Amino acid sequence: MIGRRALEIVQQGLRRQAAVGLIGPRQVGKTTLAHAIAEERDSLYLDLEAGADRAKLADPALFLESYADRLVILDEIHRVPALFQELRGLIDRGRRRGRRTGRFLVLGSASIDLLRQSGESLAGRIEYVALNPLDILEVEADRKDRDALWLRGGFPDSFLAESDRDSLVYRQNLVRTYLERDVPQFGPRIAAEALGRLWTMLAHGQGTLLNASKLAGNLSVTSPTVSAYVDLLVDLLLLRRLRPYQANVRKRLVKSPKLYLRDSGLLHALLGIEGHAALSGHPVVGASWEGFVIESLLAAAPETTAASFYRTAAGAEIDLLLELPGKRGLWAVEIKRGLTAKPGKGFHNARQDLKPARCFVVHAGDDRYPIAEGVEAIGLPAMADLLLNA
Repeated sequence: MIGRRALEIVQQGLRRQAAVGLIGPRQVGKTTLAHAIAEERDSLYLDLEAGADRAKLADPALFLESYADRLVILDEIHRVPALFQELRGLIDRGRRRGRRTGRFLVLGSASIDLLRQSGESLAGRIEYVALNPLDILEVEADRKDRDALWLRGGFPDSFLAESDRDSLVYRQNLVRTYLERDVPQFGPRIAAEALGRLWTMLAHGQGTLLNASKLAGNLSVTSPTVSAYVDLLVDLLLLRRLRPYQANVRKRLVKSPKLYLRDSGLLHALLGIEGHAALSGHPVVGASWEGFVIESLLAAAPETTAASFYRTAAGAEIDLLLELPGKRGLWAVEIKRGLTAKPGKGFHNARQDLKPARCFVVHAGDDRYPIAEGVEAIGLPAMADLLLNA
């Protein structure tokens, strides 16, 4: 199952730049998308997790120079970070010969910032594209598929599994793969067992403020160690650190970030939640829905949108603030799990503090209607579509 928007974005990037970096969590569909692109043009695909393909790059400049007229796809590029320096020379030589775009498609299972630690030499030569799990705009619009996406998450094999049980087993195996393979690779001094315990603790505390000292005490480690663990999960595109909005108001503002597991399916797997009945009765259900909505909206929002939340010590609060590019201004989003939408006093107090350009209450239904002056109730698909076309 290939995200149509992502496919077009990557193709546009290859028409603009010499290299495109496609990043996203493990098993999110990067390789499938790369093969779909490869079918449309003359290309060479190398899987750098495979020893045979890595051996071909013993002399990368010599080997890749012989494919100067083809698109070269390098999967799992973070396995051979030294390649970035070689790609720079190949791109520059190609430019002098008139081949300026569409030379390399590199795939990595880590964040842009982590790849850039090795890839700064490609500045001005590469365009990064983030491939997220399937979102609300990429599945059927009916309630059944939306509920399945929330329960199972957006990893294609999980979403398309034959049963909820099969989906859960897939996600539990994916968690194990991360802990046994990716953690030692990206964080060699981080114990996989400790990170797994932290991951589960964060699942229980979905959407709560980061309290490194409390987490450190529960794990019997130091606060800086917890911060390193959190940084790694963020770098692996598994955890979202939602920053507090910095407003020039005469209020005492919360300064700690909120933490959300980005994929609701992985959240439910870590908590052992198999079906909708178990999810509905679980204490995390509200926070799970909130995180699901946030990820869905950020996947649809314009690329340079800045996301944050707002909370004061007095209780004024907005779940999600979106600073859209251009003159669209600040959008405030309150998230409700019910079919009806009624924001609390804290939301209205926060509106008075910030005076956002537009205010919405996203609920679990489909109806769209005004609920107060300047505040509109809206369903999740419609809100995502509104942001996609903003």
